[in-house]
Amino acid sequence: MLHRRRPPVRLIITLASLLFGLSVLGLGLLRAAVYQPDSLDVPAPAPELVPSSPAGRCGGVPLQATRETRGFWLTTVANIDWPSRPGLPEAQVKAEYEKWLDVAVAQNHNAIFVHVRPSGDALWQSDYAPWTEFLTGRRDGKSPGWDPMAYMVERAHARNLEFHAWFNPYRGTQPVPDGPGADFTKLAPNHPLLAHRDWAIAYPKGKTGRLYFDPGIPAARKFVEDSMLEAVQKYDIDGVHFDDFFYPYPQAGEDFPDGASYAKYGAGKSRGDWRRANVDTLVREMGERIKQLKPWVKFGISPFGIWRNAETDPAGSASHGLEAYDAIYADTRKWVQEGWLDYIVPQLYWNIGFAKADYAKLLPWWVNLVKGTKVQLWIGQGDYRVGEKGAWSNPTEIDRHLDLDEKAGVQGEVHFSAKSVRSNRLGSVKLYSSHHYATPALPAVMTQLPAAPPAAPALTRAQRAGPALQFAASAPGATSWALYRVSGNRAALVATGRSGIAVADPHPAAGPSVYCLTGVDRSGNEGPASTPLTA
Repeated sequence: MLHRRRPPVRLIITLASLLFGLSVLGLGLLRAAVYQPDSLDVPAPAPELVPSSPAGRCGGVPLQATRETRGFWLTTVANIDWPSRPGLPEAQVKAEYEKWLDVAVAQNHNAIFVHVRPSGDALWQSDYAPWTEFLTGRRDGKSPGWDPMAYMVERAHARNLEFHAWFNPYRGTQPVPDGPGADFTKLAPNHPLLAHRDWAIAYPKGKTGRLYFDPGIPAARKFVEDSMLEAVQKYDIDGVHFDDFFYPYPQAGEDFPDGASYAKYGAGKSRGDWRRANVDTLVREMGERIKQLKPWVKFGISPFGIWRNAETDPAGSASHGLEAYDAIYADTRKWVQEGWLDYIVPQLYWNIGFAKADYAKLLPWWVNLVKGTKVQLWIGQGDYRVGEKGAWSNPTEIDRHLDLDEKAGVQGEVHFSAKSVRSNRLGSVKLYSSHHYATPALPAVMTQLPAAPPAAPALTRAQRAGPALQFAASAPGATSWALYRVSGNRAALVATGRSGIAVADPHPAAGPSVYCLTGVDRSGNEGPASTPLTA
């Protein structure tokens, strides 16, 4: 996603690609660059991720549904994914968004992660931030005249996709030429850093510089939290999502210039411990405040894929790359252990066998980390890397990742980014989708969220609607529905939909089949199944 990781490895990319990445995304995702495999180390098998539904049986056989989150990041910064360019008419922006939802539905995804606060701006009418120029095409802070956030959430829900609002907390601007850089005179007139220049830090020096909200100033942190919670309050989102950007990735020979706030608020801590405590406080307070506002809204973070290396810390992973704990002051391990998150999506954008950061060695570290907690583990997949030299020239690379994830009991996958999923480079997406996403899935239940399983719905009759089989049904009290069809010794999930959307099997089997319907609540809990209907 706007993710760009930065392990200390040589990047095998063109100079043009490097400059673009540095100017638009910072060093993050670019740091997860290109690698050549040298060994294969596969984690021990674990149970397959196809648990029986808790909703019971249909026609004497158990209901079975895959439970996992599937999605992609839809990146708005610099118009990487959407909108295709700044300043488009409302109708075109909406049409493009609908096409991205089409891509998600075609992949049997059940969530979408949309970049709504790329750099101290907003895709909604905010009291805390100017409108993003990546939508409006202007840096004047003025409204485009419609409510993109309301539209995005409503249309995602109509496709039965969870809407996770993706925020960058501390970034205040983008570098030139895509943003104002560190030049206050080029900010939108209602940019908060104009009114609070004491909150702003410019980093790094030179053309790639940008402004940050200083994480070490409590008032700045509270303002950043409030700006994101405004979206939680105003819109029916399903999740609040951060990526890997906290303190900026370090530039050679240049430290983040937060000496003034450290002198005032450091309280005797080392600079590193103080910075980590600042990020910890943001994460903890956001988790608490989200649940106070809307207990059903999920909170998750997609961090850089290495917490610490075992050569630095015995609790670290068998890796040799940049360490998020030390480089960007993100103590991702602590966030999981403390239960501040509902899910974590480490960006494991490296191939199986890569010496510095082997996917097959990092995966079990993250699996072990979440054991015994209520934090779900989803994995960030680097689809953007397919087609690079070495291991990434093999279209099966991500398919192999998903094989390992299923065996390890991982509960979700998020792909960076939407454009890479749509492009299907080398046929990679088609391959892994046919093996892993061929049928619908329900999100894995989070037991810490509110639960209100609906009463049993009713299926009363069925009729052909083109190639599909459409049902007359009612599911009172349900947020969404799940349709099962008996096949052999099980009733498999064949379709899902939002309440109010017609219940249908898009690909019915030839001849009579037995169907059951369940209702699903906001948190993914299923109620009892309907009486079976033969159609």
